[in-house]
Amino acid sequence: MKKIILVTGASSGFGALTARRLADAGHTVYASMRDTQGRNAPQVEDATRYANEHGVNLRTVELDVLSDISTGHAIAHILREASRIDVVVHNAGHMVFGPTEAFTPEQFIEQYDVNVVGTQRVNRAVLPHLRQQRNGLLVWVGSSSTRGGTPPYLAPYFAAKAAMDSVAVSYSTELSRWGIETSIVLPGAYTSGTNHFAHSGKPADAARAAEYDTGPYADLPDRILEGLKSLEPADADVADVAAAIVRVVGLPHGERPFRVHVDPSQDGAEAVNAVGDHVRREMYRNLGLESLLRPQRHG
Repeated sequence: MKKIILVTGASSGFGALTARRLADAGHTVYASMRDTQGRNAPQVEDATRYANEHGVNLRTVELDVLSDISTGHAIAHILREASRIDVVVHNAGHMVFGPTEAFTPEQFIEQYDVNVVGTQRVNRAVLPHLRQQRNGLLVWVGSSSTRGGTPPYLAPYFAAKAAMDSVAVSYSTELSRWGIETSIVLPGAYTSGTNHFAHSGKPADAARAAEYDTGPYADLPDRILEGLKSLEPADADVADVAAAIVRVVGLPHGERPFRVHVDPSQDGAEAVNAVGDHVRREMYRNLGLESLLRPQRHG
């Protein structure tokens, strides 16, 4: 069954790839991004061109996950135009790179706002509709960094992604009786094919960062990036993340995996998550709430 799908943060990277792959699969896809008439106008043109050239239903919509008003308008626009929403892909996010001490508290808050609170804004706008139709799917694009090997200099991003994962886990059981399903897709540290590292934010306290850059940690940034690249097999392809999301969306309701790891470097997140998710399932059984671990079917 073809779906009406919203993908957040779809101007580039995983979001743009996912939106195109989902449209190729026959779904109606709304690739959302902010500033569609300004900075991201070329991305809107690219999406329109792709839709025309490939004969797919790929649309764009203005949505800034930092704004309640923008988010509400975007959801209302999709519902007016398509009458329903079946799937939301929570992909919007931003990464920063540098010594943790050199990031200001405000930068930590910004990371949390984009990567965590942004999902809450979207959920509050779309969940009344999904709950009313008693069916839906939330796909959360997380990161293997929440459980796997965590190299230094990425603390604000790792912390925000870990928080988003916790929010997704809680939502999964709070929505299951409404027939709304949850899948968390966890990409590894792809160093090419996306703009994550190229466009990552830097510490605002440049003077403090310079103390690290000229001190005993002067070689660390290059070693981190070189090390991550060396762990990636030659055939690592960011398109595999989009393909995994397409597979999840295409599965029957109630049969979608709770977690999907797409990590060619195998940083250990899959093993750690397996333990954590097992403990969680046992806790729900002990509480007599095991039924919450599976979405209910309605109709």
